[in-house]
Amino acid sequence: MKVFVLAGEASGDRLGGALMAGLKLLADVRFEGIGGPLMQAEGLVSIFPMDELSVMGITEVLPKYLHLKRRIRQTADAVLASGADVLVTIDSPDFSLRVAALVKAQSNIRTVHYVAPSVWAWRAGRAAKMAKVIDHVLALLPFEPPYMEAAGMDCDFVGHPVVAEPQASAAQIVEFRTQHGLADAPVLLVLPGSRKGEVARLGPIFGQALAPVLAQRPDLRLVVPTTGHVATLLRGIVADWPAQPILIDPSDMKSSLYKHEKMCAFGAATGALAASGTVSLELAASETPMVIAYDVSWMSRQIIAAMLKIDTLTLVNLVSETRSIPECNGKHCKPQEITAALLKILSAPESQREAMRLTMERLGKGGESPGLRAARAVLKGLGR
Repeated sequence: MKVFVLAGEASGDRLGGALMAGLKLLADVRFEGIGGPLMQAEGLVSIFPMDELSVMGITEVLPKYLHLKRRIRQTADAVLASGADVLVTIDSPDFSLRVAALVKAQSNIRTVHYVAPSVWAWRAGRAAKMAKVIDHVLALLPFEPPYMEAAGMDCDFVGHPVVAEPQASAAQIVEFRTQHGLADAPVLLVLPGSRKGEVARLGPIFGQALAPVLAQRPDLRLVVPTTGHVATLLRGIVADWPAQPILIDPSDMKSSLYKHEKMCAFGAATGALAASGTVSLELAASETPMVIAYDVSWMSRQIIAAMLKIDTLTLVNLVSETRSIPECNGKHCKPQEITAALLKILSAPESQREAMRLTMERLGKGGESPGLRAARAVLKGLGR
């Protein structure tokens, strides 16, 4: 069996790697497509670098439109030439669904989209539009299948891979602290995103927000796990922060060591300041209290705000049906507001624990791994 699989950002690469691992356990499968290091570790040779597709925000896409359009055509042609039994597109809908449309217009290749569009949050019409080119959806959240099925697509809730990821043991955390000279100091994770645009926007804001926090908590140590393609940019940004963080950079180490270091950093953390996104689930899995902060360009903010149907962007809040995780998004993504939220969670970290545990339970913790569940769903759709 041949599977063409494509992802456009780090969170999609993570989902794709887990799916590929599951498919390899269940079938004799070959892969082609686009992906990052986790998918490449499962045997994918990416036809071009995944980070070319890691663009967020409406106005941010415009300068790269022509290049992205060429990549869409190139990718669709590669799918058609591959002889694939199924095309699996992972998140990045602006790219993925355009590729799927071109493929469907010229073939009967089955199309699967991994990560349901958040039609419960904004742009409800996306489900009906998506149903024209997608046969089957793999949903990360338990309340999503009815929305997809109502639009005419098959949909399986497969859970989120974060629930199956290992957590650091007490001994591993002690070793991490010793190795980095942290002793018993409280640790604040700082996670300004995995895309260059968001890191460039959020990094300086985060740095300004941290100055008063460090003034009140001078024993606090900063740890910043990053991704390879933003590491150089981030090194320049953190040079202006009020304290130099420990940077966990995958370009400095083997993939397995980076995963271990990141896992231990999450386990050692007293709290976290993070960009909005999948990272909130990683923090919930390690029971790390967090503040979420995010912003896009002014124009993108106005457009998104006009369409938004929910009052929170944080997945932990949505899945747990609480509002336990504080957010500083959009016009509230200001240093002083972030500072106040950080000081509050550092003084009362237990306030988020129950919401994080409930989130993990609802996402499938303790059951079959989501990657394997996703693989079973793909094979079921193919009648295998």
